[in-house]
This record gives sequence, structure tokens and C-alpha cells, in this order.
Amino acid sequence: MNYFPTYNIFDMALKQFDRCANLLELDQPTRDFLRVPMREYHFSLPVFMDNGDPIILRSFMVQYNDGRGPTKGGVRFHPSETIDTIRALAMWMTWKCAINNLPLGGSSSGVVCDPQMFTSAEQERICRGFVRRIAHLSGPEWDVLGPDMMTGPQHMLWMLDEYETIHNRKSPGFITGKPIHQAGSKGRKEAPGYGAMVILREVLKDLGIDITKTRASFQGFGMVGLHAAQLYAQMGGTIASVACWNHVDRTAYTFVKKDGIDFDQLTTITNHFGEIDKDKAISLGYECLPGDDWLAQDVDILVPAALENQIRKDNVDRIHQQVKVIIEAANGPTDPDVDPKLNERGITVIPDILANSGGVICSYFEQVQGNMNYFWTKEEVLSKIDTQITSAFFDVSNFAHSYNVSMRDASYMLAIDRVARACHERSWI
Repeated sequence: MNYFPTYNIFDMALKQFDRCANLLELDQPTRDFLRVPMREYHFSLPVFMDNGDPIILRSFMVQYNDGRGPTKGGVRFHPSETIDTIRALAMWMTWKCAINNLPLGGSSSGVVCDPQMFTSAEQERICRGFVRRIAHLSGPEWDVLGPDMMTGPQHMLWMLDEYETIHNRKSPGFITGKPIHQAGSKGRKEAPGYGAMVILREVLKDLGIDITKTRASFQGFGMVGLHAAQLYAQMGGTIASVACWNHVDRTAYTFVKKDGIDFDQLTTITNHFGEIDKDKAISLGYECLPGDDWLAQDVDILVPAALENQIRKDNVDRIHQQVKVIIEAANGPTDPDVDPKLNERGITVIPDILANSGGVICSYFEQVQGNMNYFWTKEEVLSKIDTQITSAFFDVSNFAHSYNVSMRDASYMLAIDRVARACHERSWI
């Protein structure tokens, strides 16, 4: 797993858009409008360290399209963050919301920093300083924030508190991913991974495959990969391998058990970053292989649930002949250039904008609950996510069969068409 990509992820997003714009035969003004963000902000963020020294951090916010409703997107803290990553995430979020028929657009924002290098007090100052810079650009009716890479419930609560202080009113709908006891939603942690496995359940039904007779390989064991593996095991599937990053060795490993991994046992040797203790795993009988070997296991299902650009021209041939389904639980894990080869091999690829949309569905539900000041049980939330994402799968599947296109093309075509229609109806184009 390459944690410091050198490619341009926005180029990947644009390549996907251009392909489907051609298939939809979009007119040039519509292409020009949807190909770039509606609003984009770059700003410097001064922060005082605990010792009193100031540092200047670079920050970005992209509101890609709000034709269907207020924009929605995550806030990332990452040392290798770039404006093009933020653009791509905002574009993908626009399509995710549209494919699930949520009344939202897409956005994304980020601060170039490594939160692990800052104390809790310094992280709080980063969060509050960030909100002071964007408080007039966002809000429950305009742009709803949420957590993303290296941010979590505490960061969201600091941001909410600063926003409410600035505007002198309670606004729980301003941000999602908050602590449950502070207007957060139950089911939030499980939503992205569970949503991916709900989609897998429906795909296997379509293919006539009994999930209890399948084996899967997971890349990533953080919040998404862990909960995806958990539900997959509960549904009767066999976890054959899990790949994750090792912070100490600065590399990734794939942990394999040919007769199947005991999910509960694996969690006992996994820290809160999703890192599996290598020595303990080996002592328990796991085979420890190089990080990319998750791709080559003799399994039926691959679940990339970590980072983008993990299935590429240089490694696509390593995918085992037994693989039938790839569920993209991560954002942009597959290079669009390898899609033709995957299609030739008859592998069903469920694209990220559909497969990992359980998170944004839950975020929408959290926003709704916050605005109502009425909260649902965890079972209600997960049941509503199941209903919503299953409906989206049927829309995409029916579109794919009607127009004889892949699930990826169907997902993008349906989403882009819905956003384009909204913009035309508003007479923006």
C-alpha cells in the first residue's frame, strides 16, 4: 500500500467523468460546468503551538456542485494533502449523493498536516482556526462537514462548538460524525463497511452465488475494512486474508489463514488505527506476506478498503483467476485503465461511489436527526441504510442491464445525469 501517491487523483476522477459524459452524449456547456468545482477556496491557517511558536498550515475547501442540495463532504488532516485530492473527493461525493438520491451535493476540505505530530490542545486550535476561516462559507443549509482521513468525533465536536460560538446558535446539522452523546448518530462507525457488504449481498444474489461458500481478501482493517469484514463473517463468508499498514516497519503486510480468519480473534491483536500486531499474528498461526499479496489470494471477492490507486496496470495480472467480484470500499482504489481487463475476465466491479456510500447515507441521517432533535436506534439507522443503498443498487443494476454497460459506467452515468438535470432545471446551463 502506497501511502504517499505520486499520481494525480483528480485526473482519475476526470477520466471517469469524461468517459461517461461521452456515453451520455452530454453537450459541451454541461460538460464544462460539471467538470470543475463551482467554488474553491485556498487559505493559510496560522496556528500557535503549545510553546507559543506560530506555524502556518495550508488549507483547502472545495464545494463541487450544489444543484441537488447543500454540499456534503469530509475534512481531512493529512501531511500529503493536495488540492487535487480534495477536488476529486468533492466530485466523487457529488456522484455518491446523486446515486443514492440524497438531497445533497458534494464537497471536501482539508488541512495539510499530520495530527499525530500535534498535542490534543494544538489539534483543537487547528480545528477551531479552520472553522473560523470557513464559517461564512458553510452551514447546515449550505455545506455540511464531516470526518475523513485522520479526523474523528472529537475534531468534529471542536469544529461544531466553534461554529456555534461564531453564529450564536445551536447548529447540530452543521457537521456530522460527532460523538453519539453530542447529537451524533448511532451506526456511524459501522455504516461504510456495512453498506459495502449489503451491496455484496445483492451482487452475489444476482450472480447466484451462496455467500457462505465464498472467500474474501480485505485490504485495510481500519473503520471501513474492519466493519466490512465483521458483517461479511456474520453473513457466513470466510475471511481468507487481511492486509494492513505497519507503522513501526513503515510497510504493509498481508495476514493469511488458508482455513479462514477468526474475526473476533483478529480484533484482539489489532490497535485502534487498524494495525495488526505482526508478532502476535505469527504466533497465532497467521502467514505474514508482503502488503500487495492481498491481491493474489485464491478468493472469490476482493475488498479494497484502504487507499486509492491500489489495483493498477502493474499489478492487475496478479489477481487470482478465482476472483469474481471486487467491492470498492475505498475511494478510487482502481485505475480506470484496468477496467477493460477486469471486464474481459468477467469480474464484477462495484464502484466506490456506490459501494462505499453507506457513510454519506449515515451522515445524511445524522444531519436529519440533528435538525429534528430526535434520534433513532442503531438498528433503525442500519436498517434505513440497508434500504437506501439496496434501492441505489437496483437503480444501477437495472440501468446497467438496460443499456448493456458495466456497473461502474452505469453508476457514473446515472449520477451524472441526475446532477446535470438538476443544474438544467435551475437554468444554470
